[in-house]
Amino acid sequence: MTQTDETTPRAIVGKEAPDFEAPVFDQGGFRNLKLSDYRGHWVMLFFYPGDFTFV
Repeated sequence: MTQTDETTPRAIVGKEAPDFEAPVFDQGGFRNLKLSDYRGHWVMLFFYPGDFTFV
């Protein structure tokens, strides 16, 4: 069994998602996005770990 850091936010089914901020590429440029900016709206997140790494 692994220990978890109690300060690390976790997603829990049926609970509000933890807020986060991340850089996104939008309309030809980068900007910061906060999940809380979309509170009250349906949101679907896609994550591609290899995109924009220039590997």
